[in-house]
Amino acid sequence: MNWDDESAPATTNGLSDAAGQAGAERLVGAAADGEDQAVEAALRPKDLAEFVGQERVREQLDLVLRAARRRGGTADHVLLSGAPGLGKTTLSMIIAAEMGAPIRITSGPAIQHAGDLAAILSSLTEGEVLFLDEIHRMSRPAEEMLYMAMEDFRVDVIVGKGPGATAIPLELPPFTLVGATTRVGLLPPPLRDRFGFTGHMEFYEPSELERVIHRSARLLDVAIEPDGAAEIAGRSRGTPRIANRLLRRVRDYAQVKADGIITREIAAAALGVYEVDARGLDRLDRAVLDALLRLFGGGPVGLSTLAVAVGEERETVEEVAEPFLVREGLLARTPRGRIATPAAWVHLGLTPPQHGGGGPGQQGLFGA
Repeated sequence: MNWDDESAPATTNGLSDAAGQAGAERLVGAAADGEDQAVEAALRPKDLAEFVGQERVREQLDLVLRAARRRGGTADHVLLSGAPGLGKTTLSMIIAAEMGAPIRITSGPAIQHAGDLAAILSSLTEGEVLFLDEIHRMSRPAEEMLYMAMEDFRVDVIVGKGPGATAIPLELPPFTLVGATTRVGLLPPPLRDRFGFTGHMEFYEPSELERVIHRSARLLDVAIEPDGAAEIAGRSRGTPRIANRLLRRVRDYAQVKADGIITREIAAAALGVYEVDARGLDRLDRAVLDALLRLFGGGPVGLSTLAVAVGEERETVEEVAEPFLVREGLLARTPRGRIATPAAWVHLGLTPPQHGGGGPGQQGLFGA
C-alpha cells in the first residue's frame, strides 16, 4: 500500500478550504458563485410540471404534496440528497409554491448553537417551509433540538445554567422541513428517520440537459440550434448548473465572435477557448490524467505524488478532480494507488505501455 495514498480525514463540509476554492473557480465546478445564484433565481422553474429531469423524485414528491393538500395539512418533512447543482434548492422552492406557503432559507453552517435554531423555529408561521441546506453541517446540539421539533412540533428552551437551569417548552406551529445534503451518510440515523420522504437526485442524461438548455436559452433570449444545445449538454457533466454556466459563456462567444446564434461549431469553438473538452474535462482534469499517463505509465501512483506532479494541493486533486474522473471511468482508486483505465489512454490519444501499467520507477516499487 502507498503510505501517501491514505485518505485524509473527512471534513464536515465535504470539501477542504483549498479544494473548495479551486472548485469554485472552475467553469465546470458544481459549486455556485454569486453570478450563478443570481442567474439561477431567474431560471428556476416555478412548479413540478416545469421542472426538467428527476422523473422518479418528481412523481413521488407530487403524490406527497397532492395528498397533503387534500388533507388540508402540512406536507411531510422532505430530505433531498445528491451532488451540488442538481436542483435541490429549486425543488424546495417548488414545494413551498405547490403548498402555497412561504419559505425560509438557511443552512447548516449558519446554525452553530441550539439557540440559533430555536430562534428560527419560533418565528415560523403555520405551514411554512423551512429549507435547511447542507443539513449535515449543523452542530450536534441543534441536531438534537431538531428531533423534537420535527416530530412533536415543540422545543425545550433551556434558561439559566447549572442546577438552576430550567427547560421551558415552546410549542411550534406545524411546518415542513426540507433538508438538502450532498453527504447523506453524515446524517445521524435518528435525524434521517424523521423525514417522511427522502429523494435522491441523480445526474442528468444529455437529452434532459438539452431540454434545460433550450428552456434557459428562451429565458435568456439566446438563439440556439438543437445541435448547439446537444454540444453544450455533452460537456456539462450531467449537471444543470454547469449546463447553464456553459450556455452563458457560449452566448458571450457567439455574440462577440459570430452572429449571436449558437450552433454546434460555435459551441465547440467557445468551449475550446475555455478548455472544456468534448467529455467535459477541463484543464485540471486533463493535467491529472496527463501526469498519470505520461509520467507514471498509467500508475499505480500515490495521491500526494500525483498532486506534486500537477502542481496542485493533494485535497484539490482528491476532492475536485478525481470524483468526475472516477465517475467517467477514466481513473480508479486502488489500495496501491491511482491507476488510469484504458478509456483514459483513448481519451488523450496515447498508447498504453506494453508492460501493462506501472510506469518508470513503479515496476520495482510494486513488482509489476
